[in-house]
Amino acid sequence: MSFGRFFMVAYTLSVVAAVGAVALTALIFRKVKRAEEDRDPGGPSAAHAGAMLSAMFLLVFAIAIIVPWTTADAARLNTHTESQATVDAYWAADALPGTAPQDVRRALRDYVTFVVRDEWPLMAEGRMDPVGAARMDELRGRVTDLQVTGDKQENAKTAVLEKLSAISTARAQRGADAAATPPAGLLHLTILTGVLVAVFPFLAGARPKGLAILPLLATAALLGFGIYLTWDISHAFAGPLAVGPQAFQGALQEFARIGGGV
Repeated sequence: MSFGRFFMVAYTLSVVAAVGAVALTALIFRKVKRAEEDRDPGGPSAAHAGAMLSAMFLLVFAIAIIVPWTTADAARLNTHTESQATVDAYWAADALPGTAPQDVRRALRDYVTFVVRDEWPLMAEGRMDPVGAARMDELRGRVTDLQVTGDKQENAKTAVLEKLSAISTARAQRGADAAATPPAGLLHLTILTGVLVAVFPFLAGARPKGLAILPLLATAALLGFGIYLTWDISHAFAGPLAVGPQAFQGALQEFARIGGGV
């Protein structure tokens, strides 16, 4: 059994246990007959249940907002880390022997252009293009095979390889960020608790009419917007919090400034 399925079973059992405890308590008190029935929509039972439902919705809603928000923030920082590594590699390639500086710089420009133009739309769908990883592997292999002489060229080769390794590491993290989603069942739980909060007054026995129903309609509209928002921001590279390719576009501009179009 996978961890996700295990936790879903555990959550389900905990809900069943809680419901069973409430049902058992109600049965015991009904048998004892020491308490009066509470059918008032504004009575203690409805007030307590309404407060608990509201608290549960706010907890789940907060998690559903905070998790994607922090994921998008971390993904944005990681794009700057990856793009800066490409700029550093571009700088370090200058001391490589022969035509290697031009070849490495051209490969870096092609890689960054590929990320911005071809790969970014795919990340909105939660996936990466394997061509990008293949390009980085090929470039690292070419730099590794370079024959260098003297400390300056050796240091340049080492520096370029270190930066290429950093690019690959950041790229792997970018792939993880693109595929990241909120915890399983969280969005569904947000919908469930939001719907319960919206219809709870009716479940408790309230029958508002006329202008009295307007606050309930406004609450339902706000709940619907909030629930939609949790779905809309659930991916780091799509929706209103989407991480854009600005960091890589900046790297292309830096390449042009450093190399003068080399």
